[in-house]
Amino acid sequence: MDPFGIKSISLALVIASFIAARGMKRKSLSPLGAVAAWVVGFLSVACGLRGFVLLMFYQIGTSATKYQRKFKQKLDGDANHSALRGPSQVLACSAISVACSLIHVVRYGEERPIDFEKAPHESTLACVVLAHHCTCLADTLASELGILSKSNPFLLTAPWKGTVHPGTNGGVTLVGFFWSAIGGLLMGLGTLLMDYLSGMDMKPSNTIAFASLCGLLGSILDSLLGATVQATYYDADEKLVYCSKEDAPKNVKHVHGLNLLSNAQVNLVSVFITSLLGGVVLGPIMFERDLLGGQVNFFMKRN
Repeated sequence: MDPFGIKSISLALVIASFIAARGMKRKSLSPLGAVAAWVVGFLSVACGLRGFVLLMFYQIGTSATKYQRKFKQKLDGDANHSALRGPSQVLACSAISVACSLIHVVRYGEERPIDFEKAPHESTLACVVLAHHCTCLADTLASELGILSKSNPFLLTAPWKGTVHPGTNGGVTLVGFFWSAIGGLLMGLGTLLMDYLSGMDMKPSNTIAFASLCGLLGSILDSLLGATVQATYYDADEKLVYCSKEDAPKNVKHVHGLNLLSNAQVNLVSVFITSLLGGVVLGPIMFERDLLGGQVNFFMKRN
């Protein structure tokens, strides 16, 4: 699909309008969040079929956020606000990928297979975008589904201190790590599907391994930032955890972490670092050769 051609623009207009309207109707997007989602959705799809992977993230992430919401509201005081995404949350989870997709269109044209030997710059941008999606969904699933773990989380920066309250910034569980890897894997599968529909050569095993690793790495980095530069507050009366003092009752107690970055800012920093590592370091290493041999590419490649 030609970037910003008649077909891609028409499809982008329909998809972006549907996503924004649906988000407003289901109250998963604020009015300004819907505007931001429309712009992001339009630009992503207009750049190429891989733009649909970002929309997959929004759909899966929204479903995970709403899953057992009432139960999560008993643990996390911010659960009431997390389901409604504003423009800052939308852009924190999309700005880097959209920017790299636009750079790819301007400099190199339509999407190309990931092959660092034949197309190093295009492959770097593609890996940055994929690592971005993996980190975003991994963090969302780790937060929204990891909190449902039957075991209490431990602080990633101080596991020897015992467990912390569910919802604590920087608190991790094995269940959360599992969902982080699953989040990356799903984005890898989404990318493979889009490349298949585009008729491009693929390396499925490399893509899945790369995506899963980026998801896990991004989630770990997000937790490290959450445990150090993001404050956590606890309401002992209601037994609820809060990320922001402005949204919390006056009697909350500061548990740990410096009040330097908001949740959206932590997400943006972790996504930026993981995306950079994915495109510059992990991509060239993990796509150097096919992990399972050429036969996988033969059967997966579209005739």
